[in-house]
Formats: sequence, structure tokens, C-alpha cells
Amino acid sequence: MNFDVSGPKVYFTIPTDIPILGDFQLSETMVVSWIVMALITGLCIWLTRDLKVEHISKRQAVAEMLVETANNFVRGNMGKKFDYMIPFVAALFSTSIISNLISLIGLRSPTADLSTEAAWAVVVFTMITAQKIKSSGFGGYLKGFTTPIPIMTPFNILSELATPVSMACRHFGNILSGIVINGLIYAALALASAALFQFLPGVLSQIPFLTVGVPAVLSVYFDWFTGFMQAFIFCMLTTMYIANAAEE
Repeated sequence: MNFDVSGPKVYFTIPTDIPILGDFQLSETMVVSWIVMALITGLCIWLTRDLKVEHISKRQAVAEMLVETANNFVRGNMGKKFDYMIPFVAALFSTSIISNLISLIGLRSPTADLSTEAAWAVVVFTMITAQKIKSSGFGGYLKGFTTPIPIMTPFNILSELATPVSMACRHFGNILSGIVINGLIYAALALASAALFQFLPGVLSQIPFLTVGVPAVLSVYFDWFTGFMQAFIFCMLTTMYIANAAEE
């Protein structure tokens, strides 16, 4: 799913019809996702080089702070018994936030494609379901759909399926809306600039003065703040759903 919206950034266009292995096609979302994974891998390698016990470097201090933050986040929401979830949640958060912010360097964010969030949501939904089956058994899991009365079974099934759908659409909708709003603001500023400065001589009248600086300020909210918040919310919901599933 592609949404081409003009905005305050110049996006590099990656071909989406490159045939690979027969009928398989390499999409722009996949290419940028691989770039995101490469960036995360390179950052992890750089942060964990030459680790020491004493007289640690600033780089190691940052790495330890990130690890401690991930530990506190998961333990605070799920408890120590879910320590095995720390790498997964940390990877999910870092992938989400870098995917959200990569548009700042001119690449189209993979999270502006619903298929990305849908894949994440399916993985999280599978983990939630596995946790419920582990806690109540397969029979208990199926019996849960009949509570409080059997007639509620269809509605309980719909409620269960709504979890991954809502998680995916919430993240996708907020990221895409930021791109659309940025594009509309940029277009409005360009029109306003043309109207206000049309009296200038020659080429000067064609320069969109209002589009310089203002979109960058707005990007602080629509890119940075929204990107961080959506990554945080997605991970928060992941930990809460899995922790709640273990208590059922």
C-alpha cells in the first residue's frame, strides 16, 4: 500500500517493481526496512565495542543506559518473570522509532505502509495467544470465548481479533496522518508565499520563502514527537496485553 504525498521533505524514490526470484517483487517498504535493520545492527555493534568493567567510555555509558531503560520498562509493566521479553520489546521499540524517523533523511518511512504494522501486530497477537494457552491450557483458552454466557462467543472472537487490527491501524494511522498534514501545510505555505511575495522582481517572486524553516519546526512534532510516542505506545500495549494474558 503506497501513499504518495508531497511534503516538506524530498523523498528518494526506490523502484517498487524490481523482479527478484521470479514473480517476487522487491518493494520500497522492504528496502527501507532492510536499511533500518542495517542501521540498528551497526549502531548496536558500535555501542558494544571495547566494553570494560572500569573506566568505561561515554559510548558504553549510553549502551548501559539503553539496556537499563529497556529492563526497567519491561519489568515495570510485566514483572521480572518476563525478563525474556526484554530483547523483543527493545528490538520492537528501536525498529519502530527508527522506521518512524527515517523520513527525516528523505526515505519513505516503512511505518507509513500498513503491511509493516500488520506484521508486527500479528507477531504480538501470536505471543498473546500463546501466553493465554500457556496459562489456561488450550481448552481453557477456547472456553474463555464463551464467557460470561455462550451467546457472547461471536463477540468475544471479534474482540480477540480486534486486538492486532487496532494496534496496527493506530500506529499506521498516526504516522500516515503526520505525512499528510505535513504535505498539506507545506503546500499551503507555498501558495501563501507565492501570494505574498508576487510583487518581488524576477526569480525572487518564485521562491517559496515561507516553506523555509516553518516545516522544520512543525516536523519536531509530526516526526520526532509523534515517532517517539507511537513507538512507545505500541510497545506499552504489547507488554500490557501479554502480561494480562498471563493472568487470565
